Amino acid sequence: MNYEQARDYLLSQPEAWEDFPFGPDVAVMKIKGKMFATLAMSGDSPRSNLKCDPNEALMLRDIFEGVIPGYHMNKRHWNTVILDGDVPRGEIERMMDRSYGLVVKSLKKSEREALLLAHGQEAIFK
Repeated sequence: MNYEQARDYLLSQPEAWEDFPFGPDVAVMKIKGKMFATLAMSGDSPRSNLKCDPNEALMLRDIFEGVIPGYHMNKRHWNTVILDGDVPRGEIERMMDRSYGLVVKSLKKSEREALLLAHGQEAIFK
């Protein structure tokens, strides 16, 4: 998965938008003002920080060399995924979906319910 493919997939999440609060080199994907992913180029490969359940975060790091503790993030809840081909595209998309869903779950009840009403549970929690 290259940078543009990752960006397009992240922004395909319902009501997701892109921000650059850390400068032009790091895209931050948000839902209702909360970050659910970052995307940046690092050397030859793009990298994405994705929110993750703490136990799953550790398992993914054990399984894939391209999954490391979240760079500049709470390493218990965030992984950095190096998009260099080590992690299959389907697994990257699953991790992106999971990150989005975890952040949606943390939204205020009114915001979460509005998203569910507008887009349906299947679109929000893939």
